[in-house]
Amino acid sequence: MRYTKLLALPCCAALALGVAACGGDDSSDSSSSSGGAASGGQKLAGTIKIDGSSTVFPLAQAAAETFQQQNPDVKITVGESGTGGGFEKFCNGETDISDASRAIEDDEKSACSEKQVSFSEVQVANDGIAVVSNPSLKIDCLTTDQLKQLWATNEVKTYNQVDPKLPDAKVSLFGPGTDSGTFDFFTEEVNGEEGKTRKDYQPSEDDNVLVQGVAGDKNGLGYFGFSYYEQNQDKLNLIAVNNGSGCVKPSSADIQSGKYKPLSRPLFMYPSSAALNRPAVKAFMDYVVANYKEISEAAQIVPMTDAQAAKSKAAVAKLAGT
Repeated sequence: MRYTKLLALPCCAALALGVAACGGDDSSDSSSSSGGAASGGQKLAGTIKIDGSSTVFPLAQAAAETFQQQNPDVKITVGESGTGGGFEKFCNGETDISDASRAIEDDEKSACSEKQVSFSEVQVANDGIAVVSNPSLKIDCLTTDQLKQLWATNEVKTYNQVDPKLPDAKVSLFGPGTDSGTFDFFTEEVNGEEGKTRKDYQPSEDDNVLVQGVAGDKNGLGYFGFSYYEQNQDKLNLIAVNNGSGCVKPSSADIQSGKYKPLSRPLFMYPSSAALNRPAVKAFMDYVVANYKEISEAAQIVPMTDAQAAKSKAAVAKLAGT
């Protein structure tokens, strides 16, 4: 598990949005077109397939586990193939919900349109990209220009090439792979162009692999979702980022307010309209939005604001036609 504690939420009482997570009927091969909870006090049943962002994975996993505890006949699988990989599966109709650490892009929208997969963007949390190093690599703060020098091309071979005050140590970098929404976001915000990056770094779509890489390499430096730093802060050094307004280390408050610039961002789930016609999927999405604070706490992810949660509630209702 990627999170430290489980939610202890009462079943129907926790669903402030009025969704009967303890009621309804669903099946992965059901032809029912009605949204929301089924009538008659029937238990929810069926399957829900989720895949996508490794950053959103802990939240989706935490929500899935507690939802299944309350609805044991609903089986939820949660994968983490990266935001891009998740959208590919989603637009092919292989999943019901796609986790994403960035907004869906035009080519992905076209792919979904070709397969007649309609969807809605639902924010579920906030995140900041943490820039970290091995504790042996003494780096306190990097400007966005220095990060660009490190990550945009292969030219920098030692850290002190960026700044003589930085360690005279061989650059050893760890970062998300090209299917990752974190990769897309970081390269656009820091390197100035989505997808532009040096090639000689060690990539992975699994943030835990990146954590292990940085923690196990005395010269290691990398970036990934803030929640993975929080869960592993005893073996990582958190580096502040200076975008021209001073050095700021990410914190839940500064990520939620947007003070941690330019590496703060929203996190999303994209349910398909066809999936939301199944009562279990609709109940699950309402559960995630209704209990966003508790789920985010369990997953160690920065929660939405109340205003963001209200927009998410409206997005789910609009897609479901309720």
